[in-house]
Amino acid sequence: MRTICLFVLLLTTTVSSGCLFAPKTQLSGCQARNRALAEQNQAQLAEIENLKIHARGVEDRLIRTEKELVVLEDEIGLDHRQLAGYQRERAALNKQLQSLAAGGARLPADINRRLEKLSEQYPSLHFDPVTGISKLDTDVMFDSGQAEIKPDAEKVIGRLAAVLNSPEASGLKVFVVGHTDNRRMAKKPGREKYPSNFHLSTARAHAVAEVMRRRGFPAERIAVAGFGSHQPIAPNVTTKDRLKNRRVEIFVMAEDVPVVGWTDSIPSMY
Repeated sequence: MRTICLFVLLLTTTVSSGCLFAPKTQLSGCQARNRALAEQNQAQLAEIENLKIHARGVEDRLIRTEKELVVLEDEIGLDHRQLAGYQRERAALNKQLQSLAAGGARLPADINRRLEKLSEQYPSLHFDPVTGISKLDTDVMFDSGQAEIKPDAEKVIGRLAAVLNSPEASGLKVFVVGHTDNRRMAKKPGREKYPSNFHLSTARAHAVAEVMRRRGFPAERIAVAGFGSHQPIAPNVTTKDRLKNRRVEIFVMAEDVPVVGWTDSIPSMY
């Protein structure tokens, strides 16, 4: 009886103090779940921090991109303004050439017909009968960043030289002018050989003139110039436009067309 009373007393004390014994396996499970939740929480906090860092990086890139866009828009606007200026200059030059042609500087009719026929046979050769300008598509003539003429292009230039070296063209002069787009060469060894677009455009014009000379056209009737990227005929925005700007122009001129540097064309200056 006494033992029973002690047991009841002990049980009553334990219940009244709020202490209950839980199985050890249940306690271990709770502890494991608690650790897992803590680890999951840490992982989520780390992920949130990474997302914040990524968001800051994206925001920084967006700010840089917006600044670059403003610069590009300014450059495009400048290109358009420059192009408009060049177009006005070309229009004025065309008027002068037409005036010269009307005054007797026009190419001989037979030469005009032969040059027109030649341009029909070779799509890469464009001839303007009013100004006497023959324009060659540069990409048909040269590999990118190079000034060595391709064999097919050399045939076209040879045919052109033959026409201009005929008796009917006696006395005509040729001014060969090279042009490029506004992109700087990025690859070696071309960049080392032609450090600027001026060098490349002049080298290409010289290569064309050299073919004409080898085909019998007198060197004293040839002039060479390179304008680099500074005389575009289209904005340097798209690949198609840049292709238009990469060109070699051959100006065929009568004897009495004045050209600075050609002493016999402007005798009053020398």
